[in-house]
Amino acid sequence: MYVQRDADRRILSVSKVATAQCTEQVDADDSDLLQFLAEVKGADERVRLQQSDLDFVRVLEDVLDLLMDKGVISFTDLPQAARDKIMQRQSLRRRYNDVDLVGDDEPLI
Repeated sequence: MYVQRDADRRILSVSKVATAQCTEQVDADDSDLLQFLAEVKGADERVRLQQSDLDFVRVLEDVLDLLMDKGVISFTDLPQAARDKIMQRQSLRRRYNDVDLVGDDEPLI
């Protein structure tokens, strides 16, 4: 493996082959390399979790709409803070979808 380091000798990037940026060769079990790879994996998992949270928010909105449509709960049954957040989110989504920022086939979450 080849690595690029910053001024403090922390790994910035890794490559399987030598490149203009990744010139220093390290062993696959190098402690700095293993730490860098663990940090990258952790960051990737955080990104996937954040995307999952965004997707799940939309599911919850749909469930709330369904429950209200069926008369199981009323909008006014929700705490005021929840009502405010729902109304703000619906307003934002409507505004963005109205100006078509994300395209016809990509509704805003």
